[in-house]
Amino acid sequence: MAHAQASASLREFLKPFQSPILWRSVVELIWTAAPLAALWAAGAFAVAAGLWWLSLIISIPAAAFVVRMFMIQHDCGHRSFFKSAWANDWVGRIIGVITLTPHDCWRRTHGIHHATSGNLDRRELGAVRTVSVKEYDAMTPLQRFGYRAYRNPIVLFVLGPFYVFFLQQRVPHGIMKEGWRPWVSAMGTNVALFAILGAAIWLGGFSALLLVWLPTMMLAAMIGVWLFFVQHQFEETYWARNDTWELVEAAMRGSSHYDLPPVLRWLTGNIGVHHIHHVSARIPFYKLREVLKHNPALKDVNRLGMLESIRCASLTLWDEASQRLISFGHYARMKSMPKPATA
Repeated sequence: MAHAQASASLREFLKPFQSPILWRSVVELIWTAAPLAALWAAGAFAVAAGLWWLSLIISIPAAAFVVRMFMIQHDCGHRSFFKSAWANDWVGRIIGVITLTPHDCWRRTHGIHHATSGNLDRRELGAVRTVSVKEYDAMTPLQRFGYRAYRNPIVLFVLGPFYVFFLQQRVPHGIMKEGWRPWVSAMGTNVALFAILGAAIWLGGFSALLLVWLPTMMLAAMIGVWLFFVQHQFEETYWARNDTWELVEAAMRGSSHYDLPPVLRWLTGNIGVHHIHHVSARIPFYKLREVLKHNPALKDVNRLGMLESIRCASLTLWDEASQRLISFGHYARMKSMPKPATA
């Protein structure tokens, strides 16, 4: 009862922050789209001038603005960026062409993520695959090899982002049987994307695509996957079986507060305040820091700094006994310890 009251009290506290401000949303969109367009134009001019190294350098800040564009799309997916559902949907669809992410497909799978995050019996779409120690024990050697390969940092943060954003999202992955709407979203995004890329090649040549757009999108994809990973994959995160799983508890205990420097907070749309976002996804990203100002105690919930977050990459298995994520190395040490003698 006390836990239910605390959850209700937190939800009530967050309600005043849920209303988007039209002028602020428009300004945030302009502040993100305009620099990205300028950086890509500068990169194209650098390629035309034969300064390929400069175009690669320009792709770094461009990637950061692509990430921020995705954060705006993310809010549109939750219909928290504008009051109008129509505005959220169409701004999200347009941005989805830039981010290689079919908006309506992503909105559906991301909704599943919010509804099942931390539920051991509903590990569905929109999550980093995580298995428990008991499940790992029961795997065949080949299955263990596959899981170890999947959780390898090179696969997760280099190969994985390429696969997800460049290949997997060209079709409505995971929701192919949900009717025609997901296919329209995916194929419509593909048609617009390939038309724009074709025009870019026609105007600036293939070199501009190879030296400006491709490294920008690859780096942005890697950053995006890392952010998503560290938001839920930390040592004292939350996983529970369906009969004890609870939405607000999963949000608060299973989502981190990735406390980044101010510039990175702005570029990532405050997505590091992820515990609050999971409790109330209707709060636009530019109000998430206000929540922490009005309730400073929330700052220290699952707080991770940049250096601390690096260690999260080694955490791979959920140990139900200790209720924490552990590494393969920790698992090996556990298995090598002598079992207690029985009477």
